[in-house]
Amino acid sequence: MPRYTSYPPAPAWGETYDANDFRRDLAELGERPDQPLSLYVHVPFCASLCHFCACNRIITRDTALPARYLETMRREIAAIREATADTGRLASQQHWGGGTPTHLDPDQIRSLYGALVDAFPMAPDAEISIEVDPRVTTEAHVDALRDCGFRRMSMGVQDFDPRVQEAVHRIQPEAQTGALVERARAAGFESVNFDLIYGLPYQTEESFSRTLDSVIALAPDRLALYAYAHVTWVAKQQRGFERKDLPAPTTRLRIMLGAIRRLLDAGYEFIGLDHFARPDDELASALRDGSLRRNFMGHTTQEGVELVGFGPSAISELSDSYAQSKRDLGAWETAVESGGVATLRGFRLSADDQEQRWLISRLISLGSIDAADFAQRFGKTLASSHATELSRLGPAAEDGLVDVAVDGSVRVTPAGRLLVRNLATVFDRYLPDPKDDGKKVFSQSV
Repeated sequence: MPRYTSYPPAPAWGETYDANDFRRDLAELGERPDQPLSLYVHVPFCASLCHFCACNRIITRDTALPARYLETMRREIAAIREATADTGRLASQQHWGGGTPTHLDPDQIRSLYGALVDAFPMAPDAEISIEVDPRVTTEAHVDALRDCGFRRMSMGVQDFDPRVQEAVHRIQPEAQTGALVERARAAGFESVNFDLIYGLPYQTEESFSRTLDSVIALAPDRLALYAYAHVTWVAKQQRGFERKDLPAPTTRLRIMLGAIRRLLDAGYEFIGLDHFARPDDELASALRDGSLRRNFMGHTTQEGVELVGFGPSAISELSDSYAQSKRDLGAWETAVESGGVATLRGFRLSADDQEQRWLISRLISLGSIDAADFAQRFGKTLASSHATELSRLGPAAEDGLVDVAVDGSVRVTPAGRLLVRNLATVFDRYLPDPKDDGKKVFSQSV
């Protein structure tokens, strides 16, 4: 099932989109000075391997690798800055992910941040956020992040149960996480967020309920509740999770539903998909006023943001194209040193792709599609132009998961919000057509 962090989903992208295409699209950034600009930095290093993880990461304690990475990053930042030909636009967002960004030492963090903002200055009210691992994030790290301007911190928690932590090779005592929460808040961080995972080995409803007791007591501002994905063809270390140790599907479902109830009872609002936030959080406000959007960095309050990614495997999302850098550290370094950018693959969207993307984005982000908004944006009626797709929502409507109005407006019901990705597939041209014996239907990209 596609996650719809992009449309078309990443498997539809191809290597025919190359570095020259990416440079051409970067050059057009300067022609859209009024659109928000967002920056993503991928730091691929971790000190140890979490066995549930399928992210692009390098397990190392070799200090030479991060130092070499920083030198290559400076070259990539300079090359992308030159390619944009954009002299006036300020960045409104910046996010660091990984890997473990705080695998870099505090001075390296300051150096990388400085290189980035020298090339792409940040707006005064920019949202600057980072993902951290409480096991390696020190007081000096927190001070460096605060001095740079980071104000939002997401912590990987996953589960506080000792048996689960041992099984996934991530020993992280509750006290360690709590100490970092206190340190971040004392340093002036405006938002502290937790990532949790359900479906891990040895998890039970009771054990995860105890984890939620601890989480709720620590009172993070936002929460992500992710489902563990058993993808052994991507993450070979997951083969150590014997099937008998993984919760059964019915148990996973009960853990998820129980967690949702607990978080709602604790005062969090369900933002959608797998995210929760306090009612006074800007995401909750954006959901209420209809300005909530979603991109590769997660939920955002900014519409039309163009995202430029830096580092191995980083993804850029421009107005009508996607580009992803080479995943392997060595290949990324070689490409940057020889050509400035390291594009592995990408995709240029057709007009039809952009229309389908808008529909899927509204459904995923807001749980609704407004026919009047569609008509204003695309100059045609939703009910007639997408009659086939809307008809495919009929069974879901009969099951009480979605309401479809005569004008084509769509509203996902509370029950349907848990299955919104499934509902969004009716607008996906890149999935097999159920009426065509499983053959894939592709829209053209130009």
